[in-house]
Amino acid sequence: MNAELALERLLQLCVSGDRPATRTFIEQAQRHGLTALQLSQELYWPAMQTIFRMWRQDQLTMLAYQYSTRILRMLVDQAQAGYAQAPRNGRRLLCVCGQNESEDLAGQLCSDLLEASGYEVFFAAGGVANDEILAEAGQRRPDAVVVFAAAASDAPKIRCLIDLIRSTDSNPGMPVICGGGVFARAPGLAEEIGADATADDVFAVERMVRCALAAPKIAPKTAPTFATSNRRRAAVA
Repeated sequence: MNAELALERLLQLCVSGDRPATRTFIEQAQRHGLTALQLSQELYWPAMQTIFRMWRQDQLTMLAYQYSTRILRMLVDQAQAGYAQAPRNGRRLLCVCGQNESEDLAGQLCSDLLEASGYEVFFAAGGVANDEILAEAGQRRPDAVVVFAAAASDAPKIRCLIDLIRSTDSNPGMPVICGGGVFARAPGLAEEIGADATADDVFAVERMVRCALAAPKIAPKTAPTFATSNRRRAAVA
């Protein structure tokens, strides 16, 4: 199956809202030998990126965007059940994301992949207040917090969350890993707001988590005051 043509066809089906035809298309891809993980890597994630970019650039109507994200949600839900599950590694992750549908969908895919890699994952999605996230981190005591965000407007809240985590001693040295579109569009932004590691896409997050957990823990410290930067302004574009 030609990956470029397959992606183009999936995008057409997504924006049309044709759910039965989409399911038939995916069944055909599976008969060609594509696994659930390959479908996510070669079709679902690129389709998400394209849909999100077109939506951000006002190239999709609200109807087409809603059709697309709901169909992609259906596909991501189905894919999760087909992932090969690695043995549990005893590590616990708390995952959150931005508030819009695009970020929630990407955050779910990221969480599903992390769980398949052996982690115990708690996915809170978006819209949760920072103080609730901090309280949950204190109670669950995760080995790391993963934040997936696509919009530049998420950066101030993420920075405040990192500042809160660093200013408490409930889980000293717990790393925060950031991933998603805003960090891909603005290299260095994650480091600037105090994250321990960053990944451009969901498939790189697991590697960044492993690296962050393997690094020696450092004592928490108060981060500098949040300030507007050229990187943040560039991320809006």
